[in-house]
Parts: sequence; C-alpha cells; structure tokens
Amino acid sequence: MKRILLLALCAAVLLTLFSGCAAEDTPYVPTGDALAPEDADVNATQPVERGEAQDFSLAYYQERSMNPVIATDFTNRALFSLIYQGLFFVNSKNEPVPILCKNYRYSTDYRTFTFLLMDGAKFSDGTPVTAEDVLATYSAALKSTYYSGRFVHVKEIRISDDGGITFKLSNPITELPLLLDVPIIKASQIESEHPLGTGPYIFEENLAGAQLRRNPAWWCEYSATDLVVTADSIPLVEAQSNTHIRDQFEFEDVGVVCTDPFSDSYADYRCDRELWTCENGMFLYLACNVAYSDVFSNANLRSALTYAIDRKALAEDHYRGFAQTTTIACSPSSPYYSPSLAAKYEYEPIRFVEALGKIKRPEEPVQLLVNKDDSLRLRAARDIADMLTECGLETATLEVETSKYLSYIRVGRYDLYLGQTRLSANMDLTPFFHPYGNISRNGVASSEIYDLCLDALENSGNFYNLHKAVADEGSIVPILFGSYAVYATRGLVTNLTPSRDCVFYYWLGRTDSDAMIPIDYTNG
Repeated sequence: MKRILLLALCAAVLLTLFSGCAAEDTPYVPTGDALAPEDADVNATQPVERGEAQDFSLAYYQERSMNPVIATDFTNRALFSLIYQGLFFVNSKNEPVPILCKNYRYSTDYRTFTFLLMDGAKFSDGTPVTAEDVLATYSAALKSTYYSGRFVHVKEIRISDDGGITFKLSNPITELPLLLDVPIIKASQIESEHPLGTGPYIFEENLAGAQLRRNPAWWCEYSATDLVVTADSIPLVEAQSNTHIRDQFEFEDVGVVCTDPFSDSYADYRCDRELWTCENGMFLYLACNVAYSDVFSNANLRSALTYAIDRKALAEDHYRGFAQTTTIACSPSSPYYSPSLAAKYEYEPIRFVEALGKIKRPEEPVQLLVNKDDSLRLRAARDIADMLTECGLETATLEVETSKYLSYIRVGRYDLYLGQTRLSANMDLTPFFHPYGNISRNGVASSEIYDLCLDALENSGNFYNLHKAVADEGSIVPILFGSYAVYATRGLVTNLTPSRDCVFYYWLGRTDSDAMIPIDYTNG
C-alpha cells in the first residue's frame, strides 16, 4: 500500500511538472557486528559444559588453495583463523587487535610505521617467526588477488635496523594496523598450497583424509575461555558444492559453516541452528557515466538518484536480509559511519521525480549495464530499472556476460552500471576517485573528492565530509554492504564473534593501545 501511494504521488507530480510541455518520451573489481535477519536466532547460545569435548567436522574444498595469501574461496578461508595469525586480527567492531605484533611506532606524518614481532612467536614446526617471513608474506600479498587492493598506498616494505618490519606509505594513514591482518606464513612456503601457520591448529592430510589437529606446543599463552574452538582434532569433510556443505551440516556432523549469501550458489539453511552474521566488505553500488551520458552528466539528477532506490526492498527480496543497506559509501558496521548523515539520503522517490522534472527527458530508455553471469546482481538490477521507470525515467537493463561487461565499462557504453567491489576495513574510497584508479571510469574521478579521501585516511574524523561530498556529487550511489552468514550446531560453540576475515576470532588480552609505542619518530 505504501509503495502504491508513493507511485500515485510520483505520477501526480510528473503530471504537474510536465503539463504544458511538449510531449516527450522520457566493476566487479576484486579488491563490527553486522545485523542478522529479523527471524534469525542470533547468539541464543547454550554453553558447552566445562570439560565437555567438542566433536564436529568442518568443510573445505580439497582442490582449492589453503594458502591464505592466494586463496579466495570463503569456505577454505573460514578455517584460516584456526591455522594462521597476522600481525593483527581485526575484530567484529572493526578494531585492530595485536597478535604477532609486539609493538609498533610511527612517524609524525603517519607515512612510516615499524612493527616489532612478539618474542617467542613460532610456527607449528617450532621454528621462530622472523622479519624475513613477514616481509615475504607481505611482498606476496601486494600482488595477490585477495589483498592487493588494500595496499595501493604502500610504497615500500623492508626490514628495519632493529629487526622489525617497516612500511613506507605514499599518503598518511593513521589506521594502518586495520590493514595488517594478513596471515603470516614461512618465507620458504610462499607458494605452497598448505603452508605452516602460527595458530592453535595444524592442517594435516593423509590417505585417511584431512583434519585440523590441535597444536600441543602452540606458542601463545591462553586460558580455556579465550578460544571458541577447543577440540583436540577436527576432521575436514571434502566439499563438493555449497548444497553438499549444507546437507553435511543439516544431516551429518559438519558443525560450523561460513557461507556467502552474495554468491549465486548460496544454499539456504532452514534446520535448527544458531546464526551469526559479519560484514564481508562487499559493496554494491550504482556508478554513473558522468562523461558520456546525456542524462547523468547532469549533477542535480545524479545527486537525486539516491532517493529513487528502495534499498530495503532489494535487501529483503534478493539478499535474504543478509545485507546492510547504506546511502553513504561506508559500511554501517564501521566506526566511520554516520547514521544522521545517512538518513538524509534515504528512499524518497518524490525528490527524484522533482529533479527529473527539471531536465529534458531522453527519447530512448536509460541503459543500466549489469553482468548477467551474476544472476543475483542481475535480478537486483532489473528491480532498480523498474524503480527508476516507475519514477518517470524509463530504464532498461543492458545484460551482458563478464568479458563484455568489463569492456563496456572501459569504453563507456552505459548510462549506469551496477557494480560491486570489496572495500578494505578502513573504507578507503581512493580507487573510485583517483584520476587513474581502477574503478574511476568515465568521469567518476574527482581531484576534490580524492583529496577528501586522503584527508579521511589521515584523520578518520574527516570521513563525514568525504561521505557527504560523495553522496551530493552522486557519481556513485551506495546501495548495500554484504554479510557472511555463519551457522553453527546449537550449543556447539560459545562466544563466537566472527569478523570478515576471522570467523573463529579469539582475544589474547592485548589491545592496539598496548602495542602502540607512545612516541613518534621520523626515521624509518
């Protein structure tokens, strides 16, 4: 009823605005506590009794990499927080937590950071973690599909004179530790499919199958309440598909599953279970062809586009509620998110209709480009096209396969495209607005907004100004941030607080403030 009334109101305004006028026809780029669906049974944990042994399996894809620098599969990556550790973990509140980092210091201009390693940190074979291992890991991460996007501001990584790891940055970044949760592996095993880690479990594979075996000589000091997984061994079930994993969870003994509802192959879980969600960094947005679109070269219409998008309907109808709607280019799970600012750009189609009434409507339908190989995004694009059409701007989807989709973006063959990319934990938007950014296509690049991006990286208090400028300019229109769904057998795990790259997050008693050396220095 609400939508019918809104459409009727829009039609009335269009009739008023156009009466008396002549009749006219109107990338995907690889790169907190999140909200769960309303009907989810979140955190209804029945604690395991003290001394009760955990007995369950986990799923993994044998043919997909278990190297944390190389792997992109989220099913395998869900295991990594049990096997590996980074200089930092990033928790569900988007805060860096030191793990392999003992201390760090930084220059007064925030362009040079040096990180020292924890005393006694060891790989599972008992060999110490060295600066050479960290350097090799990050050198590989800079070139990897999964991690490279977050390190666009890193100029150099080297070993410091005091045996630490020094990062030299091209621009100041105060929150660099947020980016340093890359799992550290041995320098000699950078290309191994199963490198050793420093975490509480060891991956083992033999003729009988694969398992995670608890490391009795784990280097960390901890209490039984620090960890959410305490089993002596965890058999690994070889996965065949997302549906197979779901069936193993519902009918066999797979105990915890991390799934991606943003994936076409997502299988819904309806059995008795516990559910947690965590923001996965995947950002869904509309991008305007500012340079070559007769319609969206108009700044006033671009800035009003946000009011025509019913984000809640998209989240519920297509993403099963496993998404957080956003009108600003920032995850609602991030400390940089401003609810008051976001509220200014919420769904209000009458405002788009009014802006549309001030321009000459195009004779041909607006072209909304979408990758048809992603059926989930395709369905969302069709709904967005309907929303714009209902507001008076006739819009048609231009549905092409991946290769053509990327080609059409490069040459500007669209008015709008529906893209998605993974933003880093510090919500860095520079790839959108840098003159040579990999997603700053067809007039989206802006030196003014790029400068605001750099200001926000240097001082997080400036994110408000950045997000306001992006929303007002309208060249990209934020829609959703995706979430992972973590299912667990009821009562199996306690205190589960998953984050985007740390499903089995644990805290060992230290905070970022404990690791930060309270002096600045200027020499790297």
